[in-house]
Amino acid sequence: MDVNDKTLDALTTALNFREMRQELISSNVANANTPGFKAKKLDFEEALARALDVDGQMKMNATDGRHYNVGGGSFNNLEPEIYDNPNGVVSENGNTVDVEAEMAQMAENKLMYDALVQLINKKMGIMKYAINSEK
Repeated sequence: MDVNDKTLDALTTALNFREMRQELISSNVANANTPGFKAKKLDFEEALARALDVDGQMKMNATDGRHYNVGGGSFNNLEPEIYDNPNGVVSENGNTVDVEAEMAQMAENKLMYDALVQLINKKMGIMKYAINSEK
């Protein structure tokens, strides 16, 4: 039985990225009154989908050792994309944070984080059951 399977790698990677997103949203909210602050956004779903590449449709050929493996299940070098939020409305002081939108994103991210924790717990429970049933 392989303990480090693709599902567990994907779940833990997604959990780490959700944590990063939560920190970024918190930073945006904390700087809502800072003049000139530009709200940031973090996207990782596309990179995670490429790494999962369940059906082999997104895999790119890595013919050189310097090529990044962006498909086929490599989670080692995944990086989220962090950029200025293009949907932010600029206030009089140059700030682009929309507190209501950030709070809604924070709530959604928290739900997704909690769901990932539950999935990891279920996966660990299945692995524990499999190990104990082999005795």
